[in-house]
Formats: sequence, structure tokens, C-alpha cells
Amino acid sequence: MAEEKSIVSGVSGRYATALFELALDSGAVDAVEADLSRFTDLLAESDDLTRLVRSPVFAAEDQLRAVSAVLAKAGIGGLVANFIKVAAGNRRLFVLPGMIADFRRLAAAHRGEVTAEVTSAEPLSDAATAALKEALKAKIGKDVTLVTQVDPALIGGLVVKVGSRMVDTSLRSKLNSLKIAMKEVG
Repeated sequence: MAEEKSIVSGVSGRYATALFELALDSGAVDAVEADLSRFTDLLAESDDLTRLVRSPVFAAEDQLRAVSAVLAKAGIGGLVANFIKVAAGNRRLFVLPGMIADFRRLAAAHRGEVTAEVTSAEPLSDAATAALKEALKAKIGKDVTLVTQVDPALIGGLVVKVGSRMVDTSLRSKLNSLKIAMKEVG
């Protein structure tokens, strides 16, 4: 467990480690990860829910009541529901995205996987996701879990982060490099 604890830190790491240990003890790591992914999807779909999670303006009781209703409607219960409610009650809901990311890191490390953060200009197709996973697995030598996000400002290409390494093939970066080169010439 010492190795797993070293890959997360801070408040989000402490909460994620506690949830991971509970999930591991009850044999529910995959189920917890699936519920956390569903909640992450809810955050991505709802600006109001994101505002509720991030804003310090809402009282803990209001956050707890609202999050409880969202969890019930989404059918998310058990460890994840209790975990999110504890975070809300402790005024730590704003750290929830970090807690979820740290839990994913712990779960991936437990399975012997490496997590790669991938940012693309458009959502990746299933074929592109599979090809990227295979390419990263060939390069790294371990199974790779992709955490994807979309940033239209990239224009095209990808930004891939694995641990402390980053590969930026985005069109935005290439255009910025060209702009800098043109300034040096002129």
C-alpha cells in the first residue's frame, strides 16, 4: 500500500486512499470506479452541478441535500454515494474531481496499469482510442488507462501525458512554434 499512497497526495489523495481501501476490502474497486465515472459524466453534462460542487457559496447542508438528490436520481449508491456525501458534509466537495482522479490512479496502479491523460480537439472515436492504447502499451510496456478530455482550442492533434512525460502534437503548439520561429527570422 505504501507504493499506492505515494502516487497521490494532499486532501484529494487522503480521501481517495480511504475510498480505495474501503473498495478493496469489499471487493468493489471496479464498481466504485464505474460509479465515480458516472458521476464525472454528470458533472460534465451539467453546469449547475459543476457550480454546486465547486462553489463555496453553498452551505454544506444545501450541497449535501442537492448531491443526495442527484445521486439518488442517477442510481449511484453504496460506497460512492456515502463518499460523496461525506465530502459534502466536510465542505470538501470542491476537491471531488481531484479525489476521483486520485482514486483512478490508485485503481490503475493496483491493476498494474498506467494512466495517460489525453486531450484532443474533438472526442476520440473508439478506433482511435483503441489504437492509442495499443501504441502507448507498446511504448510503455504496461496496460494503459486513458482519461480523455476535449479542448477545441488545440485545433487538431493530441496532448498525451503519462506520468511526468508529455507529448504535444497539437496544431496549436505547432502554430505557436512557427510564430516564434517567424519572429526570430524577422
